[in-house]
Amino acid sequence: MDTTVVKTSAENKRWGGGTEPLKTSYGKMMMWFFITSDALTFAGFLAAYGFSRFKFADSWPIADNVFTHVPFIHGNYPMIFVAFMTFILIMSSVTMVLAVDAGHHKNKAKVTLYMFLTIIGGLVFVGSQAYEWTTFIKGTYGAVATKGGNILHIMDADGHQVALKDFAIAQDSDRERHESRTGLWFTSEKALPSYTFDEVLAGFKANPDLVVRTTYTAGDGHKTMLSRSESLRELETKGKNVVEGANLRQNEYGSPLFANYFFFITGFHGFHVSIGILLNIIIFFNVLLGTYERRGSYEMVEKVGLYWHFVDLVWVFVFTFFYLV
Repeated sequence: MDTTVVKTSAENKRWGGGTEPLKTSYGKMMMWFFITSDALTFAGFLAAYGFSRFKFADSWPIADNVFTHVPFIHGNYPMIFVAFMTFILIMSSVTMVLAVDAGHHKNKAKVTLYMFLTIIGGLVFVGSQAYEWTTFIKGTYGAVATKGGNILHIMDADGHQVALKDFAIAQDSDRERHESRTGLWFTSEKALPSYTFDEVLAGFKANPDLVVRTTYTAGDGHKTMLSRSESLRELETKGKNVVEGANLRQNEYGSPLFANYFFFITGFHGFHVSIGILLNIIIFFNVLLGTYERRGSYEMVEKVGLYWHFVDLVWVFVFTFFYLV
């Protein structure tokens, strides 16, 4: 009985030669699978944000009124710092491309340099995002929340927003923060605002040039400004408490839903960037140690490069949804 011997080679095995399918290695294929699944996750988050954004379009915060801070510079500079963050992240993607290209040419010195610049760019971006979170949580001017949950901003005669500290009149009060250690064992509350609603109202009445801006958008795309008499009536009949900064329950800039999406989506993206920085650092030290030079391939640089380009691309969509639309 004749028997046929079938010879198998690396080329005939599905992943044996690292060339099938699509002429790519197993590692890069798995990275593409991960990127695809993660892209769908971000797409779901941004779609949910988009639905909420357009459902509450009339009362949604305007980015130019929210993201106005620049480190070490006092003033109102809408979107400048966010544009800087975006530029840094895009440039880090450029340096990653250069690192991958240098790897193709097996140029260890250039791979090391460009990986280092990519890491620096990522650290600057994450640090900038931490600063943006801090200013967003801390707040800038403060606002008044109404009984219906809306937000009222105080403006001067020139249309500039005024901080509560600039006009509120301090009054004697024995109100203290409720804490479990002070006898209310079953409850505790967040830190009290710097001023009470009564102090803000008294200061507003004492300054006849002040008016109220609501969170509702007028036909010209700007928030609705009330007259002096309308402002007084709105505060006296609907004013409830003072809001400073933003968190998951309240937001001095407008709808709390905006803050919820902001913290969740930008935080989720920031987590991805942080993981990317960690991976880049590991690959950077492997390059320094000559690991990939001994292997004769810098494919690991290309794999982590795919991930880094992905988080950069995601930020372009986050930037568009949160800051431009």
